[in-house]
Amino acid sequence: MTEIEGLVKDYLDYLEVEKNHSPRTRANYERYLARFLKEEGVRTLTGLTMGAITSFRKKLNRSEIKKSTQSYYLIALRNFLRFLAKQDIKSIAPEKIELPRLPPRQIEILEPADLERLLEAPAGDDIRSLRDRAILELLFSTGLRLSELCNLSRYLPFDRREFTVRGKGEKLRVVFVSDAAAAALKRYQGKRTDTLEYLFVSLTKQGKTIGKITPRAVERLVDHYCRKAGLTKRISPHGLRHLFATDLLRNGADLRSVQELLGHSNVSTTQIYTHVTNRELRDVHQRFHGKER
Repeated sequence: MTEIEGLVKDYLDYLEVEKNHSPRTRANYERYLARFLKEEGVRTLTGLTMGAITSFRKKLNRSEIKKSTQSYYLIALRNFLRFLAKQDIKSIAPEKIELPRLPPRQIEILEPADLERLLEAPAGDDIRSLRDRAILELLFSTGLRLSELCNLSRYLPFDRREFTVRGKGEKLRVVFVSDAAAAALKRYQGKRTDTLEYLFVSLTKQGKTIGKITPRAVERLVDHYCRKAGLTKRISPHGLRHLFATDLLRNGADLRSVQELLGHSNVSTTQIYTHVTNRELRDVHQRFHGKER
């Protein structure tokens, strides 16, 4: 292990232990920093220069990597430099790394009729159709992240129409289940004959359960039902999270409440949707969610 690789390892351990970041976040930062070190041949602290960083930025810019992803590489580098400064290790000042300007995020929005066709696309009474309908309804009802959905336990109190989920940074938040989602979950759960603890499971072609559903499987099924519903816009699982937020705001919910329902640490992240004012979270969900269905 080279000198700089040892410092990177110390930084990744710091992220995981001191900052309580998830293993996935650690793995992403490790990948971003490893690519920089490899492409620029940085093996020592003295090799970590502005020249190396500028060279790496040019390579990223000339690659097919999206601007938003390029930013992740630079954020990882800048935060690594902040860690070095915190440890009194002399290196480049973090503020010397400027992030690229990004265009405003574009949110794909479905019309109510298109959303309804998507949610009703899994029309059968078999275990797969019931599972898929429950997934779509729950994503739209709760605004869950994909990883959060895949890790849900089947023993959560869905009959109470609310449950706690552990999101990014191990933060807990309460999410609320709509009538349509609760009904879809009840039908799906009633069809289950396995003993697996996860709410959503992977299925063979014959409908046999084989383990926890994967994020990739959820992405494929959402895309499948977009095509089945004849939608011209392709909505991802994260797109249903966007629809959850815009549905609330379009019907009068306030931005701070939507921020909490989404589990955003900073309200600026939620501001990609719009501006409104403050009310109780449960009232917001009951009064404003799904009114156009």
